[in-house]
Amino acid sequence: MGDWIQVQGPDGAFRAYVARPAGQPRAAVVAIQEIFGVNAVMRKKADWLARAGFLAIAPDLFWRLGKDIDITDQSEAEWAQAFDYFKRFDVDAGVRDVQATIAHARGIGCTKVGAVGYCLGGLLAYLTATRTDADASVGYYGVNIPAFVGEAANIKAPLMLHIAGKDGFVDKAAQDAMAAGLGGNAKVTLHTYAEQDHAFTREGGKHFDAAAAKIADDRTIAFFQGRLA
Repeated sequence: MGDWIQVQGPDGAFRAYVARPAGQPRAAVVAIQEIFGVNAVMRKKADWLARAGFLAIAPDLFWRLGKDIDITDQSEAEWAQAFDYFKRFDVDAGVRDVQATIAHARGIGCTKVGAVGYCLGGLLAYLTATRTDADASVGYYGVNIPAFVGEAANIKAPLMLHIAGKDGFVDKAAQDAMAAGLGGNAKVTLHTYAEQDHAFTREGGKHFDAAAAKIADDRTIAFFQGRLA
């Protein structure tokens, strides 16, 4: 369904996976990666968005760390690699790359552009809402959001966050901080999945839960359909 393109960012060009819908796209959605690069799981997320009628673009945000990074969550060695990338990743530069991808989508005729991210991408989706001109953003089990909750006043377009109640990387204190900092914001919708762990929508992952993933994904598509029309 998809192919690769080049996106011009402020620091240089980087590749992005693009999945195109069968007909005229209703809008574009930037799909923001986890810590494994734009791997098969991430490309399938883009394909899913395309089947829902959106032009989906998944930028390679690790391009500064290595060429064409594409690993899985299926071995300890790959997890070690992924956490090394995560520790070295420049969040601010990543958000600039997301903005460049949004601008690319607008430049090819998509007047409405949203963003959806997972794990690290969940944090970046939140920051997309606070720092970019995206028309709507969705974050799944975003990590480290409380460190940036002070930016919530900058949210101008709707934001939805999917929170895993038993997230091993986002403890209850962090979840409470998100609720306190974001719960009263009229632009923000929070959904908590009380029995789910981190990455519950990652197919093939240890914590994948098909039923919970369907609920979250249906909410995401309805959210985008209502706000990117």
